[in-house]
Amino acid sequence: MKVAIFGIGLIGGSVAKDLRASEFCTEIYGVGRSAKTNETALSLGLVDKIITKEEALEHADLLVLTVPVNVLIEELKFILDRIKPHQVVTDMGSTKGIIIDAIKDHPNRNRYVASHPMAGTENSGPQAAIQGLFKDKICIICDKEKSAADALVLVEKLYQTLGMKMKYMDAHQHDMHAAYISHISHISSFVLAATVLEKEKDEAAILEMAGGGFESTVRLAKSSPEMWAPIFQQNKHYLLEVMDTYIEKIYHFRNLINKNKNEELLDLMREANEIRKILK
Repeated sequence: MKVAIFGIGLIGGSVAKDLRASEFCTEIYGVGRSAKTNETALSLGLVDKIITKEEALEHADLLVLTVPVNVLIEELKFILDRIKPHQVVTDMGSTKGIIIDAIKDHPNRNRYVASHPMAGTENSGPQAAIQGLFKDKICIICDKEKSAADALVLVEKLYQTLGMKMKYMDAHQHDMHAAYISHISHISSFVLAATVLEKEKDEAAILEMAGGGFESTVRLAKSSPEMWAPIFQQNKHYLLEVMDTYIEKIYHFRNLINKNKNEELLDLMREANEIRKILK
């Protein structure tokens, strides 16, 4: 088994680390757009060789796309136009509906398995790759009935090797849930960081007074804008709805504080505390 990873950053590099430690494949190829990233991935031993995407289609059995979502459709179409009957392609993008809709009528659609491993950190680049990043996390596989049986089995085996648990859902259902659970969290973090930087000009004060709560809440604001801006754009249908609800809640919270409605404020916060029953 030979695997080609398109995009060797945090996610692609972490996949490579786990595959390297397993017996899943005999060779790992890297397909990157940046010469610097390619050199780093090679020097860190994440991949055996850097090759072109044409060479990947010539030699690899499984092609894994971990590129930013704004170039993912282009890469996926390129692969599906040239894929051989025994080859399989999967992606690890955070949006699914727009990608699946773009290739739904492609004659080689069944060689593609749409997936989203729910794992990551705020860091980026091959140097941020972590062995065990995916262990015990959830991987969402979308519209599995549109993929060939052998393709689905291989991708499931990939994620089992990474230590992940599989869930299956419709692509647009995935995007709605991702907007509520993942994407709004990143937006909140970016906005909080921008607010603090605008109002607090004393960097020393930020460092001295930033406790665990602030640090954990704003951590995601260190994430790559180049990766997340396209995700927000692609999922804006669901994300705008989530943001409208979030803004309404913020205004309501503000009004309760402003009007000294302490009991109502406590009730709202106790309501929010119910998340404990889900996230223990």
